[in-house]
Amino acid sequence: MLRRALVVISVVFSLAGAADAQLNHVDTVTPNAPELAAFGKFPIGVRTLQATDKNRPDVLNTKEGGPIARYDRTLTLEVWYPAALASGQKPGGEYRGVITRDPSITATLYGQAVRAAAPLTTAGAFPLVIISHGYPGNRFLMSHVAENLASKGFVTVSIDHKDSTYDDQKAFGSTLYNRPFDQLFVLNEIARLAKADSGSFLGGLVDVNRTGIVGYSMGGYGVVNVVGGGYSKASETINGAPPNKMLAERGASNPAYGKTVDPRIKAAIAIAPWGMVGGFWDADGLKGITTPVLFVAGSVDDVAGYEKGTRAIYQAATNADRYLLTFINANHNAAAPIPAPAEVYTSSAAQPGSAFSHYADAVWDTARMNNIFDHFASAYFGWLLKGEQDKQAYLDVVPNGKDGVYAIDRDGKGGATHTYWKGFKRGTAVGLILEHAAPASKLAKE
Repeated sequence: MLRRALVVISVVFSLAGAADAQLNHVDTVTPNAPELAAFGKFPIGVRTLQATDKNRPDVLNTKEGGPIARYDRTLTLEVWYPAALASGQKPGGEYRGVITRDPSITATLYGQAVRAAAPLTTAGAFPLVIISHGYPGNRFLMSHVAENLASKGFVTVSIDHKDSTYDDQKAFGSTLYNRPFDQLFVLNEIARLAKADSGSFLGGLVDVNRTGIVGYSMGGYGVVNVVGGGYSKASETINGAPPNKMLAERGASNPAYGKTVDPRIKAAIAIAPWGMVGGFWDADGLKGITTPVLFVAGSVDDVAGYEKGTRAIYQAATNADRYLLTFINANHNAAAPIPAPAEVYTSSAAQPGSAFSHYADAVWDTARMNNIFDHFASAYFGWLLKGEQDKQAYLDVVPNGKDGVYAIDRDGKGGATHTYWKGFKRGTAVGLILEHAAPASKLAKE
């Protein structure tokens, strides 16, 4: 009886482990995923780096009316890249000890990347995509798109933002100040490491003159500011803002701010960017955005807001070529987070504020949203960072997915009446809206 009981226990744990592995895949592509969600031709390598920005203003140790304290700010980065696997080396690997929304719980994630694989050095330099998580979050929160893009010939770098991670969450003022600075610092640091004589594995591997940036929530807040959305005057003294009006440095009224918009950033994606509802931007400040932006949001986002949040930013950025992808009835977690790790299932009921709900949405399946987002990120960056002109057709679609007409014949060709979203299977664009607005300068010429 004892032996039988031990066998049963062993089987239970084996099944639990198998379930965890199945649930914790960041590379899941479901059967109804759109075309460009599929992984690309390149094997993927992954490495962890640390980078230190010396003498950064220290928000948390600066007092109102006092001098600006300074410190060395160290960030942990996860870097995915096209790899050259050794003979017999198979794709796939684990991310062990990943801290979850409940810092007392760690998870093991599974994906296609191979830890420390040799970089592919025979295909030229690849475009860079920087990924910036929310508050709190970590560098693995959007690992689905990091791996996916790397398989298609991008180097993707995801940041652990100090004072903003699950196990290092500090006062909000630090995140308000540091987010755009972190994003720009990482761009400059990768540019340094990408030089042929840097001694880094990234030497000669990255073309930083073709950079894209992805930000979610507070990461999106940083992205909006990095690409030209200067903070409002009111933001300088909003409750919780950094002391001594430190946000004014990147405010729209600061003449020097406009010069900080980096021309190496050719395209941006802002997912549920936080800040508009809170007054951190106004219409005049958002006119400073000229970089192309794809905005992504859930229509019932109760954190960043939709009509008065992401959609309002989209509408006010009148000098940028921009898109808005809306997941109807999705909340703040639309598209960005990986599926909730199995390890948080038993520790958290599906309640607002729980570890599980941090990753999940009440209406949409997370893996499906990841697939849809990866599809559009592949099209957007393929078009604007790689010059793949055929990718634009995946974005220029009938605005409301339910209005598209599916008319594909037996040979797989679209008839004259076919207007369904390119790359989407019959019926799978329902629940999605994709809008486009041209910059005011182009409209004036027309």
